[in-house]
Amino acid sequence: MHTLLDLRGNIPSFIHISDGKYHDSNVLDIMDFQNGIIYLMDKAYVDFEALMRINNAGAFFVTRAKSSIKYNVVEQNHNIDETTGLRADKNIVLTVLKSKKLYPEKLRLVEFYDNKNDELLVFLTKNFEVSSLEVAYLYQNRWQIEVFFKWIKQNLIIKKFWGHTPNAVKIHLWSAICTCTIVAYIKHSFDKTPMAELLTDSQSSQNVKELQYELFLNNS
Repeated sequence: MHTLLDLRGNIPSFIHISDGKYHDSNVLDIMDFQNGIIYLMDKAYVDFEALMRINNAGAFFVTRAKSSIKYNVVEQNHNIDETTGLRADKNIVLTVLKSKKLYPEKLRLVEFYDNKNDELLVFLTKNFEVSSLEVAYLYQNRWQIEVFFKWIKQNLIIKKFWGHTPNAVKIHLWSAICTCTIVAYIKHSFDKTPMAELLTDSQSSQNVKELQYELFLNNS
């Protein structure tokens, strides 16, 4: 299940269910990218043609770089504070002919040492405005997608599918997704609505059908 999570509410804004043979990066070919949005992706989604489409849409991306990436450094920021975990901040151009043809523009490469996991993380982005440390912090938000899937597995019981046909699996997953979205909507409503308003006579007199109608009407 390939999911684009909107971090403004931790609600999925795009979902594509495929079989196990469907490569992660292929899902980028069927997505519409929006101007001004920052897309956070794991390195399994690195596809330079798709990254160029994100660039052309006026959007931004932050992703992990694959270890096989080949590039030349055109500019480097030497004024970094390694006590923050930063190790490098470079402007680069790709050198492999196919990759360079797909993404001919400059990229920014940021290296960050994760002391907790003893790992050097290498990020790619087209955003040259934010600080190098902000690039690393932006990517940390990608963990929310893991939290989203963990919540679904733990609370919506998708440890065993109802059936094993493609249609049965999709029905099970979509039911779980709808439930998750409704729960998030209700939680947001309770977070924003004063308790006094929740207990008014007008609300308590409404029947279940009317409340369900309002829920889906406001969520449409």
